[in-house]
Amino acid sequence: MASTIRLELVTPERLLLSEEVDEVVLPGYEGEFGVLPGHTQLLAILNVGILWYRKGSAINKIALGGGFAEVTHDRIVVMADTGERADEIDLERAQRARDRAEARLKELSLDDETYAKAYAQLQRALVRMAAGGGE
Repeated sequence: MASTIRLELVTPERLLLSEEVDEVVLPGYEGEFGVLPGHTQLLAILNVGILWYRKGSAINKIALGGGFAEVTHDRIVVMADTGERADEIDLERAQRARDRAEARLKELSLDDETYAKAYAQLQRALVRMAAGGGE
């Protein structure tokens, strides 16, 4: 069995990552799940959240905007709606997006048709902040 697994992450705009890694944790639709080399095959829906991967002792984070993952015994292909490496995230911009979404949610009721959109914006901002090392 191989000691690493190939992680490939693509968004509609670019190939974000293609590396051999030791471990990956993905934000699955029903919760986080980990993948190691030799993992059983699966296809998973991904939620908005943080994908993190380990190479040796280094942990790297990527903010994901949802998508899909295909896992085989030697490769993980993540097709993400959006993705940003931690070092690419503008924390001040993410904080402003959080503040705007929180203010908007205070104005809306749960049955308002725009509530879900504002809530999704808040979740994306919070994930970006967490991945980028913010609050």
